[in-house]
Amino acid sequence: MAKTGGVLEVVPTTSVPNSAELKKELQRLVNAILDGEDFSLEITDEAIRLLTALKELKFEKSSDSLKLVDDTVLPDEFKCPISRKLMADPVVLATGQTYDRPSILQWLSTGHQTCPRTQQVLSHTVLTPNHLVREIITRWCKKHGLELPKPFGYSDDNFVAYADGDHLNSLLEKMCSSLSDQKEAARELRLLTRTMPSVRALFGESSDAIPKLLCPLSLGRVDSHPDLQEDLITTILNLSIHDNNKQLVAENPLAIPLLIESLKSGTIETRSNAAAALFTLSGPDSNKISIGKAGALKPLIDLLEEGHTLAMKDAASAIFNLCIILENKGRAVHEGAVRVILKKIMDGILVDELLAILAMLATHQKAVEDMKELGAVGCLLSIIREGSSERNKENCAAILYTICLNDRTTWREIRDEENANHTISKLAENGTSRARRKANGILERLDRAALLLHTA
Repeated sequence: MAKTGGVLEVVPTTSVPNSAELKKELQRLVNAILDGEDFSLEITDEAIRLLTALKELKFEKSSDSLKLVDDTVLPDEFKCPISRKLMADPVVLATGQTYDRPSILQWLSTGHQTCPRTQQVLSHTVLTPNHLVREIITRWCKKHGLELPKPFGYSDDNFVAYADGDHLNSLLEKMCSSLSDQKEAARELRLLTRTMPSVRALFGESSDAIPKLLCPLSLGRVDSHPDLQEDLITTILNLSIHDNNKQLVAENPLAIPLLIESLKSGTIETRSNAAAALFTLSGPDSNKISIGKAGALKPLIDLLEEGHTLAMKDAASAIFNLCIILENKGRAVHEGAVRVILKKIMDGILVDELLAILAMLATHQKAVEDMKELGAVGCLLSIIREGSSERNKENCAAILYTICLNDRTTWREIRDEENANHTISKLAENGTSRARRKANGILERLDRAALLLHTA
């Protein structure tokens, strides 16, 4: 650009090496426009062109930056092995492998206890910041004009759950301290084990974690402090969700007895959560046996009979799971389960769940005797006749079939129902495959009985 005869001449720019030159030229044009009262349209057009060129250059630089962080250009050692993205907050796992914090936290939060890259079982879940890798990545980003992504912002709860387990240990130490410390720690442990799967997993890394947790509770006076009892029993429930903890909890000599005692006393939430914990812990067959032998069925049946809405379903679930084992069926029957269950069914309470338990117990001879004495046949026939649930009709048919096999004195009542309403015949035609099979078996028994009677 040059002055000729007092007129500002615009010199067309054929190339734009960099933004600095563009800005310098633009500044001169702007000054000329501002200082001169008379300026040509060419100067304005040129200023506009330079602004457009600056915009395009900025866009190209931005695009280049995006390309630099593309997977094809980003050095492999800067990528998280899980997400394959640039690590903003690299941390070292127990195996010595480095991951981006949010990615490894997500891995641990799903209950994994292995290193994603090596598949080694982790000795601990301490996450140590990798300052060296972080510094190298920072320098590389600056060199290429990139802004390093901000480190993952995690909450205090996340820090407690994942950082190093030290906080968990400090909470467990408080379990043997003053009552106020116990209550404070128990409340926090309840929250952490509910919301953080990795905290549940951490309990399996220490053989004394469960004993420390249960330290404030003692048999015979488990409900001395109902709020503390509720928090600790609920924590046991939360821990039992993690598969690796089921055996750990069940093998502790105090855990099952304390849960059983908590079925009998404490807040209704404590009793309900104790039942839920027994249900969850009873997954492995070995635990079913030990829980049954410890005497859990009687208080579970009593809790069911009491009829608290909050607790009945948990109690029923635990009873069902425990009675998958043959010896527990006998225990449940001898503890009066048939009477309690039939009463609830007749009252229309938890019919679906309780019919499933009754169908399981029906293979026990004493259960058949109890059902006959308590009027179960008429109740079951009415459910088949009037009910809408195919599953319930199926369970009723299975129970009636077992009763028919073991007690001929019930045949007359079933035959009378069949003659009056064709209840069993309709089920044999329209029920589920299992219901049809059982219904046909009942009809065969009735036909055989009629034939014997006719022959006699």
